[in-house]
Amino acid sequence: MAMDPEQYQSLTAFIEKWEKDSSRVKDVFEQLHEKLHNKEYTTLSFKARPGVSYSLRASRWVGDDQDPQLYALIDVIDDDPENRWLSVCFYDGTVSDTEQLGNLIPQGILGDDGYCFDVNEKDETLTLFLGQKIDEAFENIERPKTS
Repeated sequence: MAMDPEQYQSLTAFIEKWEKDSSRVKDVFEQLHEKLHNKEYTTLSFKARPGVSYSLRASRWVGDDQDPQLYALIDVIDDDPENRWLSVCFYDGTVSDTEQLGNLIPQGILGDDGYCFDVNEKDETLTLFLGQKIDEAFENIERPKTS
């Protein structure tokens, strides 16, 4: 895993300052962050927009001559800092959702269709499910074409 040192410090500071969390969403965020942190060929980035969202983005290196490709996005929605929730998103077509837990968001990921799962409280079953979706998206992100 690679991450810009300044963004890593920003992420660490955000996690440390996140105190009020009666629904324990922070626990889910930390578990999913750990899952992404341990993925090979993954680069993480973090974008803080206090009052709006904090966005952890995971991109995968898929070839020597290409930029890493985004495969997972975890937004901490911050419109109410005492009652934050997560929107965990993947590109449409990179994950399955036979349980119909997610929502298709047209142009929801950087202008492309996304599939997002909301987390309003800690739920171990949902957390495990989202970990599986991370694995699935990691495997299904577009690979470079070989000649």
